[in-house]
Parts: sequence; structure tokens; C-alpha cells
Amino acid sequence: MDLDALDGGGGPVEERPGGGELPGRFQGPAASRSVGAARPPRGERTWPTRQEREDRQRERDQARAQDIAADPVGVARQICLDQLGFAPRTGHELAKVLAARGIPADAATEVLERFAEVGMIDDALFASMWVSSRHRSKGLAGRALSQELRRKGVDDAMVRAAVDELDPEQEAETARALVRRRLATTRGLPTEARIRRLAGMLARKGYGAGTAFRVVKDELAREGADPPDVPFDVLASLED
Repeated sequence: MDLDALDGGGGPVEERPGGGELPGRFQGPAASRSVGAARPPRGERTWPTRQEREDRQRERDQARAQDIAADPVGVARQICLDQLGFAPRTGHELAKVLAARGIPADAATEVLERFAEVGMIDDALFASMWVSSRHRSKGLAGRALSQELRRKGVDDAMVRAAVDELDPEQEAETARALVRRRLATTRGLPTEARIRRLAGMLARKGYGAGTAFRVVKDELAREGADPPDVPFDVLASLED
């Protein structure tokens, strides 16, 4: 690696006021600016007009269209690399990006198939990692996770396999932790209202009715709350 390049290209070296040299990365226009130099007043700054912005965008679009016409596979490959460098993507997500950028379908298919062959696109691995991460960080249950993965275009069989990796006991423990964190915000409400609010929160995260009410029952009982008018046994018997 060229360390000089990292330090600013080996340009002229300035000295600190107290002696010694300033590293090259601090050289340049900013370093040579006088200490008391002021920026132009805000009102005097010029900003591109709407027409100028549109013209620049049109120029970029035209340049991209020319690049695609000259080498559609190469452009598609670079787009996919950029996307994957930012975050993991499913094949479906990358296909949507390529289509939106004007990549011809045959070039997109060629690149996506090649990326899948070398393991750069792996929907099964993506699904497994997604389930683990979203359950841990957001407390989502299998139902909500399945919906998210399907929206990302993951195959149903891969979705089921990934969600099946969730430990039912861990899922229930996560539900309990979610309820415990919200209990304090419901104190002072009638018990029935607390049940609706807490069970509704779990439902939005993908937990089934039976699991939600059983967990809420246990946590309210731990707190010593009065039982609701509707028997908990009836609520807990609901199918997930």
C-alpha cells in the first residue's frame, strides 16, 4: 500500500506553530487558509436551480444508458457488487434494482445466475441470518419473520426452513421479555385494557393469540394483577 498516498501525496509539509511537521493528510486548501478567514455569508452562497439539477440528472441518465448499451453485463455486475457491499440482498431484491436501473432482462439474469453459482447470492443463508437477527433485535416471531422474507422474494420452502430454526422456548422467552418491558406503561389501566394492549403488541410482532395470552397471563399474575372478567383459560386456548 502507498502510505504516501494516504498522507496526502507527499505534498509540501507545513510546520506546527510550536515546531514539528503537520501530517500530509492535513495539507491542502483547508490547511493553507488563513486563521481568520471567514466563509462566504450564507446569503451569498449559490445553489443549483431546479432546472440545473434536472439537467445534471438527465446527463447522468444519458451516461448510464450509454454504459448499459456498451456493456450491460458489466454494468449489472457492478450494480450488484455495490448493492451487496452495502448490505446482504436476496436475488429478488437485486433483480428489482437491476430492472429499475434499466438493465436488460437477459443481462440481469446472466449476472444473477452467476452470482448465485459462486455463492454471492444465497437466499437460504440470507433467510437464516434474517430470522436470527430480527428475532434477537426486534423480538419478531415466526409469523412476522415469514411475512418479511416473502416480501423480499425468498422461496416458501426456504422461509419455512429458516423459521423452523427458531427454538419455541426461546420464542416464548422473548415474548415474556417484551411483555415485561411494557408492563409498567400499562399500570393504572383496567386489567382487560392491559391484556388487550400487551397481547396486541405481541400480535403485531407475529405471536399467535394463544401464546400472547398465555404470556400476558403469566406476567400479570407475577405482578399480582386482578384476574380479568374473561377467563384466562378461554383466552389461552385460542390457537396460534
